[in-house]
Amino acid sequence: MAEADGILSEILKVFLVKYGKQWDGREALKIAGKTPFESAAVIVEDYELPCATEEFVSEITPMFSNQWCKIKALPGADRLIKHLRHHEVPMALASNSPKENIEAKISYHEGWKETFSVVIGGDEVRIGKPSPEIFLEAANRLKIEPPNLLVIEDSVPGVTAGKAAGMEVVAVPSLPKQTHLYTSADEVINSLLDLGPEKWGLPPFQDWIERTLPVEPWHIGGPIIKGFGRGSKLLGVPTANLSTEGYSDLLSEHPSGVYFGWAGLSARGVYKMVTSIGWNPYFDNKEKTIEPWLLHKFDENFYGEELRLVIVGYIRAEANFPSLESLIAKIHEDGDVAERALGLPLYAKHRDDPYLKMY
Repeated sequence: MAEADGILSEILKVFLVKYGKQWDGREALKIAGKTPFESAAVIVEDYELPCATEEFVSEITPMFSNQWCKIKALPGADRLIKHLRHHEVPMALASNSPKENIEAKISYHEGWKETFSVVIGGDEVRIGKPSPEIFLEAANRLKIEPPNLLVIEDSVPGVTAGKAAGMEVVAVPSLPKQTHLYTSADEVINSLLDLGPEKWGLPPFQDWIERTLPVEPWHIGGPIIKGFGRGSKLLGVPTANLSTEGYSDLLSEHPSGVYFGWAGLSARGVYKMVTSIGWNPYFDNKEKTIEPWLLHKFDENFYGEELRLVIVGYIRAEANFPSLESLIAKIHEDGDVAERALGLPLYAKHRDDPYLKMY
């Protein structure tokens, strides 16, 4: 429910310098979902560090203690937890991390500690994930039969453990473009924003409005650059591409998908906008990009002009398409959804956001 990968990377970048090594993130997939000791063993071996795993753990552990407050909730986690708490759905939190660390992490998220009636750490079971033991112990403490429980997991070992425990499992991959590793899950979703609780016998969300989900507004801007050259020519949809330089951290905080909002364009004005954020599976982008489509017909291009966006709502997850025609049809459908939604007072009020005013 919380994203600790960024904190881990920052700490390892600093720590490995001591050994003349540079953290490059290549072990991120190997250590996802493992116990702290197992993760440490991987790093010690792969980086050929001149220390024992126990020594590595004892040195690096204190560096985490004052970083827990910086761990952000996964997008949609607060929404899901509040929703289930409102409907009095019992919840357990089971992690390979030590229980003390789990409780420290969740203490920084309002209402989480009170919401989870059961919290189990990897130090409370004999074997951590991918063993099913931790989930079976959670079922025992909840007094619910395993087949009646839904596991939401972001790691491959966690998915394996949930299925071995006889539970239904929804996977939310912690690393991008790795969904092929999660095929044993009952469902793989891009983010918690895409979870449909009703599929699993849980109360449905009631916060979708006209096929859109309101999000806490966020801002991004910069000069318009030349993109891949496929918007106007191939798709018939002229996008105003933004450079991701300086915004990679911001984009990583938000799930890939289709969003909408308002666009302020240099001295021209403010326009309705729908944007794709992500890797665009049909074209298999190598980097996460943002490709806004201003819902207005312009007679000339606007390369180099300053563009500012305020993103206020979410439409759907990023998806692949069987044909170029089906992709184009979906893009125009997204545009129609955004066009209508931005006429609603809930979204229309953000047209006056001071961030958009450049004229």
